[in-house]
Amino acid sequence: MPPTFDPQLKRALADRIRYYNELGIYDFYRREATIQIQPEEREPLPRPKAAVVAPKEELFEISTAPQSALADPAQGLRAIREDIGDCTRCRLAKQGRKQIVFGVGSPRADLMFIGEAPGADEDQQGEPFVGRAGQLLNNMIKAMGLRREDVYIANIIKCRPPGNRTPERDECETCSPFLMRQIAIIQPKVLVALGAVAAKTLLAINAPMSELRGKWYDFRGTKLAVTYHPAFLLRDPRQKKEAWKDLQMVMKDLGLVAPPKSPE
Repeated sequence: MPPTFDPQLKRALADRIRYYNELGIYDFYRREATIQIQPEEREPLPRPKAAVVAPKEELFEISTAPQSALADPAQGLRAIREDIGDCTRCRLAKQGRKQIVFGVGSPRADLMFIGEAPGADEDQQGEPFVGRAGQLLNNMIKAMGLRREDVYIANIIKCRPPGNRTPERDECETCSPFLMRQIAIIQPKVLVALGAVAAKTLLAINAPMSELRGKWYDFRGTKLAVTYHPAFLLRDPRQKKEAWKDLQMVMKDLGLVAPPKSPE
């Protein structure tokens, strides 16, 4: 006879499953619980901040294979966008954002750039990096011997913060699971974090850019490099040479050769 759960436990399990769905985890396999807990002894299930392996007491085992093994990554990205919908999961939905800025580029890209958050131009057009910073990023990509459509571009969060302020931690935590799913589907060879917010969110390291740059990191089995955000380079063009060093490190790893300069 199947066990009967009280409403509180059902709600807790539904919240847990919804959270795993946002991380790209859809398949759950039932197994019998080995311990019977009386209602008065039961504690509410906590909502984890990151993906975890279910402990032995859990009623479900988890598999991520179907989400990450889709034959068509474009279809997988469309599914994520449908899951996001007209998102109201955090306060940004009520603070003036016009639309979701999902991501753009090749679903099979070897190189993926991750910025901080959409700005006014991005919020208007629904595409990341289309303003002045986006034009500079396009030039950086071109200098690497690639086109914008050869790479994939996304942000830590998908809604513009009011006044282009820095995203709050809870906003990043709420939105980043969708980015993790994008990365899992695209499976790039190299990730480039643009700026301190993207780097610190992805790496969970609180360090200045001077310490974050110039080295490789392992991000869930994918190489990750850190460089300056194009918006910062517009404010301080002197750092463009340093950013180019970072991109050259990426180019060397991917076997890219910079195109010859056109005669002036």
